[in-house]
Amino acid sequence: MNTLFIAGHARLPAGMAAQNIYETLTITAEIDKNYSVIVSASCTLATSHGQEFVQQLLRGYSLQDGIEKPLADIKAHYLGKAGNALASALKDLFKHYESYKGSSRSS
Repeated sequence: MNTLFIAGHARLPAGMAAQNIYETLTITAEIDKNYSVIVSASCTLATSHGQEFVQQLLRGYSLQDGIEKPLADIKAHYLGKAGNALASALKDLFKHYESYKGSSRSS
């Protein structure tokens, strides 16, 4: 298998539909091992439309380039209550990616 599966988590703000189901928002991503490109992404937003939007927003980014651009895209294009939670979950996902890359170099 040539991909990784990484998840990032963040606390949801009170009063959201998804907050009644989950206390945290999770972004998951399948990432190509060679180029660190997000092949597929998902999240625990309450609507499938929101989940598909996040998938479209993140797919194709290479984590080797950092996450400044996808974070800016979330801020510019996602205007819902979960915007800050999405950004935090993406930062958490990136932290796990960096940890993996650091440990794979030392192996």
